[in-house]
This record gives sequence, structure tokens and C-alpha cells, in this order.
Amino acid sequence: MATTPRIARPQASGKDAIANSVLAHQPRLLEAFRRLYGTLWSHGVLDHATKEVARLRNARVTGCNYCRNVRFAGARESGLSEDLVALIDDGFEHSPLNDRYKLVIRYADHFLRDPHGMSADLGAAMRRQFSGAEIVELTAGLALFMGFSKIAVVLGLEPASMPTTVVATPDWPA
Repeated sequence: MATTPRIARPQASGKDAIANSVLAHQPRLLEAFRRLYGTLWSHGVLDHATKEVARLRNARVTGCNYCRNVRFAGARESGLSEDLVALIDDGFEHSPLNDRYKLVIRYADHFLRDPHGMSADLGAAMRRQFSGAEIVELTAGLALFMGFSKIAVVLGLEPASMPTTVVATPDWPA
């Protein structure tokens, strides 16, 4: 079995998870990522809770323990409670999640598992529920969520376990 290349975390101050990540080994990349991630989270057209549902579904599919246990404050403030987060799992179709969140999970699963196989029904449902700008933002978010979680998993940097932790939403006013 192949071993995961472990990269030491840079020594940074503060609780900023992104600044304290392996991206800090590439400062220009880190700064570009922070601008992009901040724009996605805090300057887009899609509400925080909907993006957080997609991010957490990605975490469950990719198996990133860090991503599973982090919550962005903006989504929490928008009403995405831990009771709702617990439902973003297999069997979500029969859960009390609202139809919007269930649609986001279906779309995330399509994106993560079979990007060529979107059904006409799913596409039509997405266009009814979301504007073109919202669909682009959601899809770009999924790409970032998947990529960043895979970086953590592949480099062996996500913890085996950690408590649920609420962190500041990137570039969101305090």
C-alpha cells in the first residue's frame, strides 16, 4: 500500500485554517486562493447555507474529516443548524431537509460521482430553483470544495477526528 506524503504545516499565528494550511508553503498561491474563496463565499449571489450544504456533502463523499467538522459562521447564522447538517448524508431524500437542500445534494452527488450523467430531470429542477449565476457559483464552489478536501486527504493533513468547529466565513464582515 502506498504511503501518503506528509508535508509539515507551516507555523503561522492565529486560527485561520486556510492561512495555516499547506498552501502557506506557496504564499502567492495561498493569497490567490484566499481571494477566490472569499469571493465565492462572501461576494456571490448564492446564500451561505446553500453553499455550506454543498460543501458538507462534498466532505462526506470525499471523506475529509476536517471538512466534515468545520462549519462556516455565515451558514450557521443563516439557520443551518447541526440538526440539519446531520441530515446531509445518505438517505437525505427521505429526511426533513427542505427541497432546495435536497436538490443541492443531488446536484453535488452528480458533480462528484458522475459529471457526464446529469439527468434531464435534475437539470430542469436546477434551472427552476436557481438562476444561471447561482448554478455557476454552486458548481465552482463544488470544484473548490472537492479540490481543497482532496489536498488535505492526499497529503495526510486532515485529522483522524476533531470536534465540530465554527470558523469565520472567508472574507465575511465580522
